[in-house]
Amino acid sequence: MKFFVDTADVDAIRELNDLGMVDGVTTNPSLILKSGRDILEVTKEICSFVKGPVSAEVVALEASEMIAEGRKLAAIAPNIAVKVPLTWDGLKTCKVLSSEGFMVNVTLCFSANQALIAAKAGATFISPFIGRLDDINLDGLDLIGDIRTIYDNYDFKTQILAASIRSANHVKDCALIGADVITAPPAVIKSLASHVLTDKGLEQFLKDWAKTGQKIL
Repeated sequence: MKFFVDTADVDAIRELNDLGMVDGVTTNPSLILKSGRDILEVTKEICSFVKGPVSAEVVALEASEMIAEGRKLAAIAPNIAVKVPLTWDGLKTCKVLSSEGFMVNVTLCFSANQALIAAKAGATFISPFIGRLDDINLDGLDLIGDIRTIYDNYDFKTQILAASIRSANHVKDCALIGADVITAPPAVIKSLASHVLTDKGLEQFLKDWAKTGQKIL
């Protein structure tokens, strides 16, 4: 499973990238706002050192404007994935841009039917939002499973990019179901290395080592 990091914080992306934990990056208008930087400038910097897909989102609502914005974003670097919302105009944009050879990430997916129609429109990635479904007492992981089944039934090439990841358990469950990609904040990716028994075991080892009175260096 590929790991995309969901942030526009360049320093956080670099840290994970240096560890080989970054297969791509996703951004959105909220993350650009949080970065405090110009979208074109920060996206170009991210693309300069991340080899995998970097999602940059359009903000227009009409297809013609979305297409124009998408082309401008795609011109930043060859690894840009233009991010469009799962609306009818977003699907029109997806069809045009994917036909022109650009990667397209269709976002804000909340149903299997939406994922099906996005695949028909030529989406490179579909982004179902797990956490936001959980917030309204629906099981976001069920959606990942439904999409996996549908895509496998018909051999769709669209990759399932599980988004709105809130916990390490979300990551594990997405891997078990067979999501192609997860995108998560840096803190969630780092949390995958944590376990209370690891911390407890290391604490005991260090206590015992201190009692030996030895040094390695």
